[in-house]
Amino acid sequence: MKLHICAVGRLRTGPERDLLDDYRTRFDRTGRALGLGPATVHEVEDKKGGGMAAEADLLRRALPKGAVICALDERGKLMSSPDFADKIAAWRDAGRSDLAFIIGGADGIDPALRAEADFSLSFGKMVWPHMMVRVMLSEQIYRAASILAGGPYHRL
Repeated sequence: MKLHICAVGRLRTGPERDLLDDYRTRFDRTGRALGLGPATVHEVEDKKGGGMAAEADLLRRALPKGAVICALDERGKLMSSPDFADKIAAWRDAGRSDLAFIIGGADGIDPALRAEADFSLSFGKMVWPHMMVRVMLSEQIYRAASILAGGPYHRL
């Protein structure tokens, strides 16, 4: 199952980009044997003046056809890392070929697009910079693969 991080805005060169790329590389190595990966990032422009609806249209175009859509949203479900790993494995085991995570811009995800998501995931009630959410998500994706592989990365 291929994983896609579809996000509003461009992540520039710097420590966040380095961390994102590092976790994606680790995930690709760990996930391959598990039928997971690769993980790709699809960045769409944030529409100044276009609002969330314009951003949602661009995100929809970045989504692979038939993908499971998981919205990153503060109203979403709080999960432990092992539960998140199990969720990814369940989608893979159900024969889904693509899993797309959507991350909105500064104002979040348009309500209409949020309603189209198959699942909504929260990293807590705190507000996180949307650029940092990419790093946090990529780390959790790598952690999920490590958990599924039975590796020592996560101590239960």
